[in-house]
Amino acid sequence: MSSPVAAAPRAPERHRRLTTLPDPLLPSWGPRRRARVATVVFWGNLLSQMGIILSGAAVRLTGSGLGCSTWPNCEPGQFTPVLTMEAGIHPFVEFGNRTLTGVLTVFAVALLLVSWRWLAHKGAGFRRLALVPLIGTAVQALVGMVVVFADLHPGVVSPHFLISPVLTAVSMVLLVRLYDGDGAMRRAVPVRALQVFVPLAVVGFVVLVLGTIVTGTGPHSGDAGEVTRIALNPMLASRIHALSVYAFCVLLAALLIVLHRAGARREAIVAAWWLVALTLVQGMIGYIQYFLGLPELIVFLHLIGAALFGAGIAWVGARLVSWQEPQPAAVAAGDSPHSTEA
Repeated sequence: MSSPVAAAPRAPERHRRLTTLPDPLLPSWGPRRRARVATVVFWGNLLSQMGIILSGAAVRLTGSGLGCSTWPNCEPGQFTPVLTMEAGIHPFVEFGNRTLTGVLTVFAVALLLVSWRWLAHKGAGFRRLALVPLIGTAVQALVGMVVVFADLHPGVVSPHFLISPVLTAVSMVLLVRLYDGDGAMRRAVPVRALQVFVPLAVVGFVVLVLGTIVTGTGPHSGDAGEVTRIALNPMLASRIHALSVYAFCVLLAALLIVLHRAGARREAIVAAWWLVALTLVQGMIGYIQYFLGLPELIVFLHLIGAALFGAGIAWVGARLVSWQEPQPAAVAAGDSPHSTEA
């Protein structure tokens, strides 16, 4: 009696810069179609993760945070909002923000499916990272529920916001990883650059945390009623926040010096300079909103910058490593960094 023949392993197929595995369930889908679907899914995931920051900003700046009084229904026994003269558009703004969570979930599920079925050749680390947007979106929804029941307490609103930049950063790494290569992760810049980047990323997250504290002391509580605010002088909070931004700028300048002196890969230098531009614009908008008394439109622009900030830091970090096979010349010169699975 003959033993069954094991199925031949699937070989990755390339379309331009992207490689995908054939799908036995979709044999008519060639590498071109799979690559296009993967592109839409990965970009859609990143943009929707940033988009929910902006929809949350719209909720806060229009005072719609308690436009729906309960969760998951907008009102007891009523899932969707109803237009009334008393509530106005506030329930619709708040419910629109909740609805975007559904869009996030669709993209997160699609990203997970694409990663496990078509991109398994990129390694177990890639597949594990693809789980994060879905898990994070679920956590975000639960924290959003707590925000409603806690009547927009800033101690809950701040974590609710901070989850989104983290998910945006993960989504950016996944997008870079999608195109960069299929090998093991290796260092693509001098180790000094990584030694500067690690504190840069930490300080960048501190900048975001302090930004939420500044918001928690300010006038835009998210609702026109009595909402608890952080008992800290807004001017003092703003100055501490500014100091963290200065520290971030110093570290970013140091990273650029290291990259240029080492003649690092072009992708890392380009990403770092884009982060410089974003940081300068974000800082300028921050000062404008401070001196103009926090007008809603300027605050919204500042939050657009915050949505891009986490993605920008992650972009730089992802360009300091590579998943491409090292060039033979680099290996011969002894410049091939240590590789790890990712």
